[in-house]
Amino acid sequence: MKEIRVNIFELIGSGAAVSSEDGDILHKRIMRGLEKGNIKIILDFANIELITSTFLNAAIGQLYSKYDSPFLRKRLKLENMASEDLELLKRVVERAKEYFRDKKKIESAIKESLEDGE
Repeated sequence: MKEIRVNIFELIGSGAAVSSEDGDILHKRIMRGLEKGNIKIILDFANIELITSTFLNAAIGQLYSKYDSPFLRKRLKLENMASEDLELLKRVVERAKEYFRDKKKIESAIKESLEDGE
């Protein structure tokens, strides 16, 4: 399996991976690699000092709308990510899997709760 290394710091031009816009940039890069076929994508978080769930949702969470966990575990590898950021990523992934498992039900519940607040 061919490997593609994505240096997050170089891709977004910052040590702070915080915005959904930067997450979208990474997401598009990951998708290009996954769509090419038998390629493993290595996400290198060297020099990234701050990561938010907003960034991770945009970059990685939305992958679960199209791919399942076994596929992504086989095709994505993380390097140089701090342990606290790995914990944040785990939470993001669990929420994404839950959301995409029953998207209509969750969106309906959110809409209902927002209407109750009016």
